[in-house]
This record gives sequence, C-alpha cells and structure tokens, in this order.
Amino acid sequence: MSKKNKPDARGFVFSTDPSFRFEPEETGSLDTLPASQQKLRVRLDTKQRAGKAVTLVTGFAGKEEDLEDLGKKLKNFCGTGGSVKDNEAIVQGDQRDKVLQWLLKNGYTQSKKV
Repeated sequence: MSKKNKPDARGFVFSTDPSFRFEPEETGSLDTLPASQQKLRVRLDTKQRAGKAVTLVTGFAGKEEDLEDLGKKLKNFCGTGGSVKDNEAIVQGDQRDKVLQWLLKNGYTQSKKV
C-alpha cells in the first residue's frame, strides 16, 4: 500500500466523495462511580477455558483505565495472574473469597458471590 492511501485509525483508506470529512462519534467519557455505588458481581467461570477455573468480577461502571487498575489490584492481592477483557476483571483460579474480601475492605458494598 502506498503512503498516500494508508488507513487511518478508523479504517478509512479513501473516499470517492471529494467533500467527505470524517466526523468522529461523540463519546462522552464515562465517569467512574465511587466504590460504595458500584454493583459488582463476583462469580466462578470455566466456560471457554479448557476446564480451568477463573474468577470474574463484572458490573463495573466507569472508565476502562479504572477497571484495569482494579483488576491489577485484585491480581496483586490474590497473588495470581489474570486480565481485563470485555468490561470484566478476570483473576485466575477460584479466588472468590479473596476477591470478595478485598472488595469489601475497599468500600465496594454491593458485591455478591454467585
């Protein structure tokens, strides 16, 4: 592909309309709710993971960076690996009790264990 027709971040390469201007979507930044107002769910999941158990924390309302920070703190507290994908914090292994303990200690009051 020549330098002239490189795609931009949104995937547009070129347009046949000479007056075309890409207008970015208006996405309002989602403010993160305080810990006491978060309604997080903690559950065990083994689907699509070759039978390996992981602890999922779902229901986070806020910025992706804050969710990644929460996931990092949970993984550090549990001493295991994990990731943040699809608006869920994933902690390897059955860590429901530890995750729930950490959430309650840090002000997340509406946590539920499923």
